[in-house]
Amino acid sequence: MSNETNAEWSAEDEQALLDTIDSWIEKSVAPIAREYDLEDKYPHELVEEMKDLGLFGATISQKYGGLGLPASIYAKIVIRISAVWMAPTGIFNSHLIMASAIERAGTEEQKQHYLPKMATGELRGGIGLTEPNAGTDLQAIRTVAKLEGDHYVVNGAKTWITNSLNGDMILLLVKTDPNAQPRYKGMSMLIAEKGDGFIISKKMKKSGYRSIDTCELVFENYKVPANRLLGGVEGQGFKQTLGGLELGRINVAARGCGIAEGALRLSVRYAQERKTFGVPIAEHQAIQLKLGEMASKVEASKLLIESAAKAFDKGERCDMEAGMAKYFATETGAYCAQEGMRIFGGYSYSTEYEIERFHRDALLMCIGEGTNEMQKIIIAKQLVARNAI
Repeated sequence: MSNETNAEWSAEDEQALLDTIDSWIEKSVAPIAREYDLEDKYPHELVEEMKDLGLFGATISQKYGGLGLPASIYAKIVIRISAVWMAPTGIFNSHLIMASAIERAGTEEQKQHYLPKMATGELRGGIGLTEPNAGTDLQAIRTVAKLEGDHYVVNGAKTWITNSLNGDMILLLVKTDPNAQPRYKGMSMLIAEKGDGFIISKKMKKSGYRSIDTCELVFENYKVPANRLLGGVEGQGFKQTLGGLELGRINVAARGCGIAEGALRLSVRYAQERKTFGVPIAEHQAIQLKLGEMASKVEASKLLIESAAKAFDKGERCDMEAGMAKYFATETGAYCAQEGMRIFGGYSYSTEYEIERFHRDALLMCIGEGTNEMQKIIIAKQLVARNAI
């Protein structure tokens, strides 16, 4: 989706916004990160502050009340927050993927009704794609929606759904024609607000990415008004889903990069504080080799993210660029978190040191928004297609 408001963000406006985000992170995010993560406690206070900062409308166009941020600035915000605590970025990321899909593919009535309320955070949403037997292979979903009069009746189940407990609605991927061939032609998206038959069956316990509501959902004769079919035409759900993955992958790349940068910061500080053999460990060549590799990978990740974000902002096809950024930056997050654990040594296993949280959070980024194995396949296929002989 090309963002028509990009030109309105001058370098001065961008820096002012990033300075505001930095101040908020220092004042509100950093002091509670460890406590909330360890207790798996939802940060209601942060959500209210994120509303005030406009983060729930970050990439929503200004015509609908959002900030209209280009992906390049949005990614910088995500990196900054994730360098301190990654989990809060998931609260507005899933929400913004839903908003992006509505803005890109929704009817004008749907846009006018939902986007202004989503921009303020009055309505908060997420994405309902994954099922117990369908992750990467989305065409294998079994949740079915049957049109009966002026509404759809939905039956099925979803899992790993972010924002489903504390949010208000999700963009729900369903089969409106289970017998369609090829399978993707029978898939549609519904704007599903909570109601009778929308059942949150379990909040999932996770090793990382805590303090954010990730749940299993069940739909039992759940009714959705027909006018909430995204775009008003059945059979477009698979295409609509793929259209939003670039922004999601840029976001996850930024999260991975933020984790990497945060782990690097912690490691550089600790390497100067910790002494062995009478000198700070930062003076040992073995530690210097680690820090040099970590720093280089962080900067390379930022450049890949910037490349993907700029292509996205221009409305260009960027599945290869977003795939490269997501793959490399998230692997960098995992690498830097692991190297940080080694630099911290035995203390890295104590919850008194935040490096262990970065390590727990990092591995999810290599899996979410399409596994990194899948990203490499996407990169290779696009590379061949763009250089066909």
